[in-house]
Amino acid sequence: MNEPMLRPESKAISSAEFFDRARARLRFDVPAGLTDPSIIPPGGDQGTDRMLQMIARERPIRPAAVLIAVVDRPEPTVLLTQRAAHLNDHAGQISFPGGKIDATDGSPLDAALREAREEIGLGREFIDPIGYLDLYATSFGFRILPTVARVAPGFELSINPAEVDEAFEVPLAFLMNAENHQLHSKEFRGIPRSFYAMPFAERYIWGATAGILRVLYERIYLL
Repeated sequence: MNEPMLRPESKAISSAEFFDRARARLRFDVPAGLTDPSIIPPGGDQGTDRMLQMIARERPIRPAAVLIAVVDRPEPTVLLTQRAAHLNDHAGQISFPGGKIDATDGSPLDAALREAREEIGLGREFIDPIGYLDLYATSFGFRILPTVARVAPGFELSINPAEVDEAFEVPLAFLMNAENHQLHSKEFRGIPRSFYAMPFAERYIWGATAGILRVLYERIYLL
């Protein structure tokens, strides 16, 4: 169900200011909680935090990396994907390019760049990594470390149908407007917990993707 929430005023900022703030506020320090199950990434929601504590005790954590690709157009956009319908995890959902961190990846950044090339053919030459966002944990045991990056226009994508059905762009201004951040709630083993959704046209952006976008908003627009 929907829950009422206080929505701080969203102030539009320019593309240059967004990237300047991101460079000033983000770093490439890898948090210990990415691989340490005893460290629970704070979710800011009591029910979600309790859920994550249970998950960490019951199943191995799954380190993952995603790329928040902000395309530096006159009106910036965020590049998202729709996961293939046949996948075992999160089939058909809206996601960032990314996936699990392999042993051969030198860093979470390397994993995010590799996955972006493998999933949608986004070339490294177009990507200017800025820094890691906060670690984000999910009910499936994933520990996701997002890399925020400026992406230069002019790329041509090559979709890998084994992993992705489609790639598309959503205006950054829409995603960073708190008026578009719906807060919903559901139960996990009788514990109420909240999650974000950001419906855009026919797309339903929710769960970890919407949650990570909310964290981006809080780090860049509210601090």
